[in-house]
Amino acid sequence: MSLNIFWFLPTSGDTRYLGQSDFGREPSIEYLRQIATTSEHLGYDGLLIPTGSSCLDPWIVASSLIPVTSRIKLLVALRTSQGAPIDIARRTATLDRALGGRLLLNIVPGGDATELAADGIFLEHDERYEHADEFITLWKRVLSGEVVDFEGKYLKVKGASNYYPTAQQPYPPLFFGGSSEAAHELTAKHIDAYLTWGEPLAQVKEKIDDVRRRAEKYQREVKFGVRLQTVVRETTAEAWADANRLISRLTDDDIQRAQANFAKMDSVAQRRITTLHGGRRDKLEIAPNLWAGIGLIRGGAGTALVGDAATVAERLQEYVDLGVDRFVLSGYPHLEESIRFAELVFPLLGKASVNQPDRVQTGGAFDIRAQAAS
Repeated sequence: MSLNIFWFLPTSGDTRYLGQSDFGREPSIEYLRQIATTSEHLGYDGLLIPTGSSCLDPWIVASSLIPVTSRIKLLVALRTSQGAPIDIARRTATLDRALGGRLLLNIVPGGDATELAADGIFLEHDERYEHADEFITLWKRVLSGEVVDFEGKYLKVKGASNYYPTAQQPYPPLFFGGSSEAAHELTAKHIDAYLTWGEPLAQVKEKIDDVRRRAEKYQREVKFGVRLQTVVRETTAEAWADANRLISRLTDDDIQRAQANFAKMDSVAQRRITTLHGGRRDKLEIAPNLWAGIGLIRGGAGTALVGDAATVAERLQEYVDLGVDRFVLSGYPHLEESIRFAELVFPLLGKASVNQPDRVQTGGAFDIRAQAAS
C-alpha cells in the first residue's frame, strides 16, 4: 500500500513557543499560502484545514488556495452542527469543482460543549452524532443526484436537490476522528478514512479493531490514519532539546488553566489524550518517542513523535503495521517543521518533492524499514 502524508494549516496562528511568546505569527492568508505551496512542492499529499472558534473559516481558507496550488489535496473541516446539509452539499460541489477534484472533508460534530453553546448549538454528546448521521445521510443523497424528501429527528427537507455535481463522484471522501462508541458507529456507517490522535500502539489497535468490526455490519471498509505532531531533527538529542524548548515558556498556571478547560469537554478522545499525561511535566513520554508535551496546553492533537529521522520512521512503521496508511502531521512553527520533516524523513518513506521524482515509490508493499535499508 502507498503511504499518504498530510500537513496542517495553522489557521489560529503559529509560534516557536507554546504559551506566552514574542514569536507568534498571525494566520494571514499570505502565510497560510506559503505553507500550502511549500507543502505541495515538498511532496505532501494533502493539507488539513481545521475548524473552531479560534480558527479562520476553513472553506474560505481553502478557496484562497485554489489559485496557488495544483496538486495537493485539501482536507477541509466540516462542522456538521453548523449549517444546513443541502447548502453545505452545494458548497462542497462548488469547491470540489474549483479544485479539480482535490477536496476531502473532515467531519467534526464538535467536542467542546462550551464552544458549541457560544455558536448557538445545545446538543448533548450523543445527540451531536445522531445529528451528524442525519446530516451526512442527506449530504450524500443530494450529492448522489437524488431529489430528497427526508424527515428525521433533527433535520427535515422536501424536494432537496443539487444542480451541479462534484468533480469526484459521487462525492468527496470523508475523514473523521473520534473515540466514543457513537463516533465509531458513525465511522462504520459513513466514513472513508478514520483518524485517531497519536496514542500508544495498543490503544490505536483497539480502536482500529473496533471500527473494522462495526464497519462489517454495513459491508463497508474503512481506511485508517493517525493525526500527530512531529519534532524531527538530525539527532535524537537535538529533537528532545527542541521539544523541551517548545514548552519552556509554559507556566504552571498556563497548564492548569488549559487542563481545567479540557476537563469541561465531553470529548472522549480529549479525555483519552489528557489521561495519558495527567497534566504533569514528568510524565510526557507516554510511549517510546511519543511525547505529550504539546497536550499540556493544546487541545486535540497533543502528542508528537520526537527523534531523529530513522527513529521517527520506525515509529511510523509501527502504526503502518497496524493497518494505517495515512498520517496527518504538524509541528511548530509549521512552515519550518514541514521542511524539516520532508527533508529528513521523506527519503525513508519513498516520497519525493516536485524536483525529486526518482524517489517516488512505484509500487509494491510499503515498508519504511525496507526503504531505510535501501
